[in-house]
Amino acid sequence: MPLKIIFLGSDSFAVPALSALHTSPHEVSLCVTQPDRPQGRGRHIQPCPVRRCALELGIPTLAPEKIGDAVDALAAIRPDLAVVTAYGQYLPKAILAVPRFGFINIHPSLLPAYRGAAPMQWAIADGQDETGVTIQQVVSRMDAGPILAQQTAPLLASETLVEVEPRLAAIGAAMLLDVIAQIEQGTAQPREQDESAVTWARKLQKEDARMDWTMPARTLHNRVRGFQPWPGTFAMLGEGRLRILRTQVEEGSGLPGAFLERTGLGPLIACGEGALRLIEVQPEGKRAMTGADFLRGSHLPDDTRLS
Repeated sequence: MPLKIIFLGSDSFAVPALSALHTSPHEVSLCVTQPDRPQGRGRHIQPCPVRRCALELGIPTLAPEKIGDAVDALAAIRPDLAVVTAYGQYLPKAILAVPRFGFINIHPSLLPAYRGAAPMQWAIADGQDETGVTIQQVVSRMDAGPILAQQTAPLLASETLVEVEPRLAAIGAAMLLDVIAQIEQGTAQPREQDESAVTWARKLQKEDARMDWTMPARTLHNRVRGFQPWPGTFAMLGEGRLRILRTQVEEGSGLPGAFLERTGLGPLIACGEGALRLIEVQPEGKRAMTGADFLRGSHLPDDTRLS
């Protein structure tokens, strides 16, 4: 018999899962999202990606400032199951107790690795060559619940978060329907996580965006990949910011932040170990451009350094 499901999500990562549930035999009775917030350069009030999707699909939505205030509204639906992914609020025990089969979560890492708010970003920034998706039962501790399903996925050396996120989201959406079928049939086999293998993926801050040229070039390259589009990566060029959008690691040595070459695909910048070629950049107040175009349009003193 189809299940009555509540879906909780906000970010774009959650949209494929909501769409998959909508086309499944199950009933999505309610979609819970974050309230509309100011977004974009004009800071206009807009709904989050999941709420936009739910409205397009005709799914009722609820957007409480605090999910704990919605216990009665959720209980009135009498859901069989709740699915949460990329929602952005802590779920209190009173909420977790509402569905008959509890909550399950789609988490974009191979738990117990990279528990926390930014698992995809830190897996890329740490230079991992694989990651994955885990579906787990939700408990009161963050990302600590028993694992219901897990699938690995490679991380290519050139991929950024912008490319990795939709790929993992599609994997998670496909896995979700299989796991719900197991729950419905009573065949799910949850397994406890190995607490000795836990690693954490802390929430990114604006301060993480600034490049530290004393770091190895490989580390900085991976941060550029993992921190797009937010918080992004930048360096100071004089009094202005130079956003760094795409790089490649090369050999070279010199004072960290110094320009080693001003030819080819873009400037070559000395790092604490090795050097970084700036393939795509965006000077403050200008459009994004190739590193080669940046070199052609800039007239920098010989002793210029990025900081």
